[in-house]
Amino acid sequence: MAKEKLKDELQNITEQITKGHHFLLSGGAGSGKTYTLVQVVKWIIEHYPSSQVACITYTNAAVKEIVERVNHDNLVVSTIHDFLWDNIKNYQKELSKTVIRLLNMPNSGLHISGLNEVPVDYFCNRDKPVTISYQEHTNLKEGILSHDEVIVVAYEMFKGYKKLCDILKSRYPFILIDEYQDTFPMVVEIMLDFLKRSDKKSIIGFFGDAMQCIYDKGVGDLNKYKYDGTNGDVYEVQKRQNRRNPSSVIDLANKIRTDGLVQKPSNDDKAPNMENGHVKSGEILFVFSQQEGYMLPSVKLYLTQQKGWNFHDAKVTKELNLTHNLIAEKAGFATLIEIYNGDPILAYVKNKVKPCVEAHFTEDEMEGKTLADILNDLQAKGIESNKYEPTKTQKSFITSHALLYERAKKYKFESLIHTYVDKSQLVDDKKQSEDEESKTGSKRSPLVKHLCKIEQAIRLFKEGNVSEFLKVTGYTQSRYSGDDRKIKSKADKIKLNESINKLQNADNKTIRDMIELADKENICLIDDKVDNYKERYPYIYDRMMEVSYSEFVNLYDYLEGQTPFSTQHKTKGAEFDNVLVILDNGRWNNYNFEKLFTASIDELQESVVQRTRKIFYVCCTRTKEKLAVYYHKPTAAVLAKARELFGIPNVMEIPKY
Repeated sequence: MAKEKLKDELQNITEQITKGHHFLLSGGAGSGKTYTLVQVVKWIIEHYPSSQVACITYTNAAVKEIVERVNHDNLVVSTIHDFLWDNIKNYQKELSKTVIRLLNMPNSGLHISGLNEVPVDYFCNRDKPVTISYQEHTNLKEGILSHDEVIVVAYEMFKGYKKLCDILKSRYPFILIDEYQDTFPMVVEIMLDFLKRSDKKSIIGFFGDAMQCIYDKGVGDLNKYKYDGTNGDVYEVQKRQNRRNPSSVIDLANKIRTDGLVQKPSNDDKAPNMENGHVKSGEILFVFSQQEGYMLPSVKLYLTQQKGWNFHDAKVTKELNLTHNLIAEKAGFATLIEIYNGDPILAYVKNKVKPCVEAHFTEDEMEGKTLADILNDLQAKGIESNKYEPTKTQKSFITSHALLYERAKKYKFESLIHTYVDKSQLVDDKKQSEDEESKTGSKRSPLVKHLCKIEQAIRLFKEGNVSEFLKVTGYTQSRYSGDDRKIKSKADKIKLNESINKLQNADNKTIRDMIELADKENICLIDDKVDNYKERYPYIYDRMMEVSYSEFVNLYDYLEGQTPFSTQHKTKGAEFDNVLVILDNGRWNNYNFEKLFTASIDELQESVVQRTRKIFYVCCTRTKEKLAVYYHKPTAAVLAKARELFGIPNVMEIPKY
């Protein structure tokens, strides 16, 4: 039955393609949307062998699956940012004009500090003309765009230059977008509005689930473009089967959905959620505590002892929290997240000191001065201290990190205000290798990538994966003239093993110790990227050097999915036997788990309620066997709704063990 259903779904899509229609495959969690996308790609390549197919996807799992299943020269798989940039980067004249126009456009999101109006020759009237480029950070003075700017600039480029639409459609007659619900509205407008101006033929296919739109910048749905029998350019095909979840989770998920798409278990005996010809029943629990204090250990102990859960096997069981911050302490990388997640000293310098300095000093007066010099100069000029004193939160951090603050005052002021640091530079889930980075756009900092390379090398060698070890380390290359690093003899192998043993014994080593040792032992050489990062961001670099390397090992395990922890956002696309969902906002106002259970019909359309409902849907539908949802101190109204959703027997209070 499922094979016939899949065939029907594929047939429905291919019929739309044959008619020249744009299409949308809508399917709930676990329905096999990516699998169908792969089948569509194969069909297009077979029936249109001279046509290029662009496949835009948003997860590493999807990229890997598509590339592994369809390894063909006619297929290009990339992120939306890379795709758009690749199609505009060669038109530098038009790019410069567009960027300057946006810089002078109110509310465009592009702005250069200190310039109210940017001259038309801003990028070319220099000793060396500026080339507009796309990197992980923004520096508009130098023509450097990051992710957000690429979207805006591409939108204006396709809006302003019809020729680009002609070129794109000629280059890619077929464009398939996976996880369309997370696509930026501007991107959808490019695809479905701007490309219309070209007479060339192209077909845009969308794959996804409006209920899994968990990012604020996503389009969410394509309702305004759907064909309704009279109007609309996009023809919808629904995929209602569920091949992942047990029946109890499917029933719960159907109650959470608000768009009318009702999933049914697959009839395919080979589907993961089938057992002996029947869909698995599974188990769902809503557990809560009314006691004060930290009750999560009691919850996990109950699930372990009474329900047979194993929190030591990361491949089987996952604990889902809303943010990395809520995970960091439990997973053992709290110091690292503190450094990369809005350092209060940097925030003070940028948000309090910098505006005051810009109002009272010229650039020449600031040049070469340390933060201490700047603070002394502000005082000498008689500037009221309340205008540049730290906020209450910043002051508290400075007081508790007095030595760090005194050291920060010795850094160049210019260096501090230009230090770009973001949590994604630490915990971005994209891989660190150059090949994968080019495909998926890793945001990790060069320093974090270097540390990942060290740890990866250690583990590959100990696992006996010598070929990958050599590939990662470049161990066959000579560091210096006459210094041959090739493994020629047994003695070379012994020496290499000794080097790895030195690195593996990292209990008492700092990150600085490990970087220097890995370089000394020729395992992972300090390269220009690390040196440049040190020079560019000395404050962050020096903070990192003092952290225990064992803490980075904990981070590495987390990034590689080897811990029982994940954020609720990053788990999308994954699946596990057992899933524990922690309903804790983490002081994040974008979500409200109480409203998830108590919102009225009128409130369901509020962005916070919608956002919370969708992330909850995503979390619950990761489950293949058992689902537990934990809520600390719920109200009577929350409990009433929980009993309605989960069933009265499945709602229970957890005692403190």
